[in-house]
Amino acid sequence: MSKLLTIRGKSFDWGSRTYLMGVLNVTPDSFSDGGQFQTVNAAVDRAAKMVISGVDIIDIGGESTKPGAIPVDVVTELARVIPVIRAIRQHLEIRDIPISIDTTKSVVAQAAIESGADIVNDVSGGEADSQMFATVAELDVPYIMMHMRGTPMTMQQMTDYRDVVGEIIAFFETQIDRAIKCGIDRSQIIIDPGIGFSKTSDQNIALIRQLDKFQILDLPLLVGVSRKSFIGRILNQPDPEQRLWGTAVACCASIAGGADILRVHDVAEMVDVSRVADVMFRNRD
Repeated sequence: MSKLLTIRGKSFDWGSRTYLMGVLNVTPDSFSDGGQFQTVNAAVDRAAKMVISGVDIIDIGGESTKPGAIPVDVVTELARVIPVIRAIRQHLEIRDIPISIDTTKSVVAQAAIESGADIVNDVSGGEADSQMFATVAELDVPYIMMHMRGTPMTMQQMTDYRDVVGEIIAFFETQIDRAIKCGIDRSQIIIDPGIGFSKTSDQNIALIRQLDKFQILDLPLLVGVSRKSFIGRILNQPDPEQRLWGTAVACCASIAGGADILRVHDVAEMVDVSRVADVMFRNRD
């Protein structure tokens, strides 16, 4: 894969270290932090704290993708994310941070990029919107392609796999080929196996144990394990905000398996985890 990707003047040297994507949900109903950052001021303050803590990318989402989440329309999603993106770009101390827009809608992706976002993060992997690949190609921005079956409302009824890793790899091979044919440069694609999306707890664990198999695709790998329900199941902890140390272990295991980017809520703590894990597993001083 291409070893270097530059986003808003920041170099991402894949394999050299772990990069952290900080979650900023501007929604009332996200599984962990819904309702906490709905106002522009609260969202910008949260972004500033993540930047101080050492985050590399801020991922802004205006539609919950938790299991059973009710979809929102384009107008609602735009009203949630665009003012936050614009406010961050006007904030002196954090205006240069790369921003990804977490959306399955090409209209939202385009508006977000035009307002100052840099990356499109699509949990449907291009399946929810037939115009997504063409839109991303025209925008010429990095594209995070995640695996999910169905929609957030239906995905947890679609966990019947014979070979969960093999089937996800096959999905990526198909979607990567489609994306490239639509004009997306392969060097701009990042893959995400979709921990917690249309997978059981046991399947999530199996994916983390076998992350190294995704190296066959020769693309940067993003993994999102932060506060997920499989961690809660292991710890018997129903409160997502109390899953910090379980998240730390899952992040460490992901780095050992070859993750290039971790999508996290607790940035400061996961910065420490990734620094130590990078020394252990990437032979960094």
